[in-house]
Amino acid sequence: MAARLEGAVPSASKNDLLIAAIGASAGGIEAFMELMCNLPVDSGMAFVLVQHLDPKHHSLLTELLSKKTAMHVKEVTDGMNVEPNHVYVIPPNTTMSISNHSLQLRPREESRGIHMPIDHFMRALAEEHGNRAIGVILSGTGTDGTLGMAEIQAQGGVTFAQDGASAKYDAMPRSAVAAGRVDYVLAPKGIARELVRIARHPYVARNHKSEPIELDSGKNAGLSAVFHLLRRTTGVDFTHYRQTTILRRIQRRMVVHKIDKLEEYVKCVQANPAEIKALYQDVLINVTNFFRNPQVFDALKAQVFPGILKKHPLETGIRIWTPACASGEETYSIAIALLEYLGDKAPQVPIQLFGTDVSESGVTRARSGIYPENIHGDVSEKRLRRFFAKVEGEYRISKSIRDICIFAQHNVLNDPPFSQMDLICCRNLLIYLEPVLQNKAISLFHYAARPGGYLVLGTSEGVGAATSLFATEDRTHKIFSKKTTAMRQAVTFSLHRDAERSDLGPTRSSSRLTDPGWNYLEAQKEFDRRLLSQYAPATVFVNGDMEIIHTRGNVNHYLKLAPGRASLNILKMARAGLLLDLQNAIGKAKKENTTVRRQNVQIKNGNGNGEGQGRGGGTQHPADSVRLVNFDVIPINVSNLEEIFFMIVFQDAVAERAPGAGSGRIPPNMRSEAASEKISKLEQELAATKEYLQSVIETQEATNEELQSANEEILSSNEELQSTNEELETAKEELQSANEELSTVNDELRSRNLEITQANNDLMNIFASIDVAVIMVGSDLTIRRFTPQAQKFFGLIPADVGRPLLHINSTIENPDFQSLVLQVMTNCQTVEREIRDMKGVRHQLRVLPYRTLENKMDGAVITIAGSSSEKPGEPA
Repeated sequence: MAARLEGAVPSASKNDLLIAAIGASAGGIEAFMELMCNLPVDSGMAFVLVQHLDPKHHSLLTELLSKKTAMHVKEVTDGMNVEPNHVYVIPPNTTMSISNHSLQLRPREESRGIHMPIDHFMRALAEEHGNRAIGVILSGTGTDGTLGMAEIQAQGGVTFAQDGASAKYDAMPRSAVAAGRVDYVLAPKGIARELVRIARHPYVARNHKSEPIELDSGKNAGLSAVFHLLRRTTGVDFTHYRQTTILRRIQRRMVVHKIDKLEEYVKCVQANPAEIKALYQDVLINVTNFFRNPQVFDALKAQVFPGILKKHPLETGIRIWTPACASGEETYSIAIALLEYLGDKAPQVPIQLFGTDVSESGVTRARSGIYPENIHGDVSEKRLRRFFAKVEGEYRISKSIRDICIFAQHNVLNDPPFSQMDLICCRNLLIYLEPVLQNKAISLFHYAARPGGYLVLGTSEGVGAATSLFATEDRTHKIFSKKTTAMRQAVTFSLHRDAERSDLGPTRSSSRLTDPGWNYLEAQKEFDRRLLSQYAPATVFVNGDMEIIHTRGNVNHYLKLAPGRASLNILKMARAGLLLDLQNAIGKAKKENTTVRRQNVQIKNGNGNGEGQGRGGGTQHPADSVRLVNFDVIPINVSNLEEIFFMIVFQDAVAERAPGAGSGRIPPNMRSEAASEKISKLEQELAATKEYLQSVIETQEATNEELQSANEEILSSNEELQSTNEELETAKEELQSANEELSTVNDELRSRNLEITQANNDLMNIFASIDVAVIMVGSDLTIRRFTPQAQKFFGLIPADVGRPLLHINSTIENPDFQSLVLQVMTNCQTVEREIRDMKGVRHQLRVLPYRTLENKMDGAVITIAGSSSEKPGEPA
């Protein structure tokens, strides 16, 4: 019966129910019974056992388990609701999933290869319950459960595997451990103890009152410290990633390390550098699968690929980029779909697919192109036969696909993007970013795409406010095309100029400032615009070439558009009477770099067609009438710019009213004064003209000197260019020679590569065809290769390559097996022994030294053959 442990957790509501998916195969029933015997009856959890069962026989597993635990044990029926403190057992010949807290059954399908019920249920549970899902793999053969455990980890759940010492068959738990998808490796009793602890952890037991964690890193010193450590260790700044996602990953690590408070976890991270790397891998969520959302790939074939081929000829090639490709499944899936669409035309089209990810381990796995046999649940048999090769119990992408796919470690938000892409497929990144990074990523994709290129996003993603950059092609499948009329965006390749900052201060900007709906700044701009347009003096900003770059106020009284070809040169737009004084004032201000003021300058109203120029709808001036104006020319030096600018401020001069102006009669003395004033004005204009002519002469002389200097520099540059051209000719010949040498070396390498490939193919076929167990070990006793028959005696799986031979639990009875191998490696002599397996069957064991072409000893070769049916005690 079940043992009662302290600290039992009260029953949880459906939304908070913790569900443990337990997968088992051969030898798993005994392990599951031991697990149940050590669990309390009121843990508050639900347990779902997915056992590999004979599809043609009725299962007695429910009755057997009922005798080992006081919890309710039920065989699942379609639509059965999941309740706490219950055990649910999968019936034979079915595939099980979960939806809306009820277990769903459907008949088992044999058309897609090996049945993988554990993977199927664990994936469904992870999608339905997220971090409320727990995965447990017990004794069994094969690799079922590895992909399901990866999904549970990706959603924030915790995973367990039975240790090799207690597992009767350790292939299943060993496969999950080798894939890095297991948090705890324990015996069934230890798994039970940890399950109870997790059930009452503050992260999981939501019915326990606990203070919520502040999501804003600017207000939470603990989160800020974690972000700083991640940035310093990995070079990736997670400050603007989805804070809820980051917090779930941190809380998952807290559960794994049995830590209840964030402050304690920060101390753990600071003291344990390996933990920050583990958290980094958790945050990246490197989990995907082949042909995720198959309808999207149908849409690619129906819309995107035809559109690409229509826009440019086949010989120009097709370039595709898949950012955040994780372990490469997405990139390879697109490559397969493209080759299927092209059909017989595929050899004629140059194809390049770039898969990038910030995770080095993910990129390494993508380059290898090796995936577990579980992928047959996502890849059809036809595709497996055409695009994959079965290698030692795993599937490897064919060489024709690997040759067109290039993988690289790349941070899409910091590193320079690719360019001239026909298709960018990013379906696993934007949902984890905050809007500020989403907008930046969309701008980068716009930069990277060709005109008319396509962008494919995830089902929960979109281009947001960047509708001016991309047009929607398929709203359902989130397919967009680059607008050819869109203005080119300013692209920056780093959010923060300094990748490393010494302080731990807040780095997140206020969410309100990044909200496009917040219009305070727009209102302030409108306020400034109204104030300047109505009350500021008429002001013109010009550059050193006298081109107007900006105006404020009403400048129509002083400037007008000249007839003929339109020009914004202020000297061409000045009204009659203003040009001379304006040109002189600008020249003086430029020469002396000081403010120059001109007063009582007479300018003519009117626009040349006899019509007066009104002032803002006010008083109309008679055509060709004269009025007085004042203006200031102020030089402006802008920081970081060598060019000088000028601000010219215009104002109407206040004319003094002459005595007797209203009587209609002008006294004689006033006439004399008027004549004298006119003469004085003419003299001023003459002096200004002389000054202007002098400045023109000086300018011309300076220009002549500059032209002379420029001519000499051009002659000197011409001689240098001739010398450079000769050097380039020499360098070209050297490069051509080097290119020929490289071509020769490349041909040799290609030839050797073909020989090595042929040798590997021969060796693989030899190993597959011989009916003898052969194991090759290195001088350090690690496994190098083995034949399929060796799996029978030693329970090997492909992941065991590279593991020490002594860590493998063999089925042969030979206590001095280790010393025998070491003896052969020491003496370089073959040893033969008769051995018996655990059933008593006799076999012939031979251990030979492994010799290289140089006749050096580098390990041993172990063969087992010549079996006999005799049992111990039977006569020969």
